[in-house]
Parts: sequence; structure tokens; C-alpha cells
Amino acid sequence: MKEELTEEGFTELLNAGEVTDQLQKEGTTLVVINSVCGCSAGTARPGVLMAVANSQKKPDHLTTAFAGYDVEAVKKLREHLLPYPPSSPAVALFKDGQLVHFIERHQIEGRSAQMIAHNLIAAFDQYC
Repeated sequence: MKEELTEEGFTELLNAGEVTDQLQKEGTTLVVINSVCGCSAGTARPGVLMAVANSQKKPDHLTTAFAGYDVEAVKKLREHLLPYPPSSPAVALFKDGQLVHFIERHQIEGRSAQMIAHNLIAAFDQYC
């Protein structure tokens, strides 16, 4: 489940320091909070990959952390996602360290990978 993203060029964020370092970088950073649930496998990861593959504008950095495994990294990420409640899977787009777009679990469940991809492509067009 991790490899579905890392094989496509996503960098794993494994601890709080890596999250802090990543979000201090200039430009746009896409963060996928991955999980083992069915909606992650069925629509979230495929939707994210479709968006990255099919968008003319792309985030400068592609990253992921796995809820329940990369505990320290996900905890730190969630500090940057406030006031949103904890959610996994989830997809966040940061620009110069500031959250500019967020897709929560309830916006993933029941939606197709194509719908998620279209949502992200629109965000990439606006912020990347």
C-alpha cells in the first residue's frame, strides 16, 4: 500500500522532523495521508495518481505518510491541518508551508477515483 505511491515518486515522511523540513520548502507540497481502509485503496490513491499523471500543473513535491504506521509524522502533519479533525485517508496541498486545499475522508468515501482526480487537478491548476 505504501509502494503504490512511493513507486510513483512520492517521498515518505516518517517522522516529525521530516514533516517540518518538507513544509519549510518553497513551492507546493502534496501530502497523502495513506491508510489501510478500502476507500484509500479503491479511490484515494488511484485518484491522486490520476491527478498527478494527467495534470499539466503539478506540485513541486509529492509526499506521503501512513496513518497508524508513521505515527510521529502523521501527528505533526495534523498540527498543520488544523482546524480540520484527524482524517485518513486524506490529501493536503500546501503552498510555501500553508495549507491551501484539503480533501477529508468524508470527501473520499463514496466518490470515484476520477472525481478525486478532478478535484485535485483543479487545485493544482489554482495553486501550482
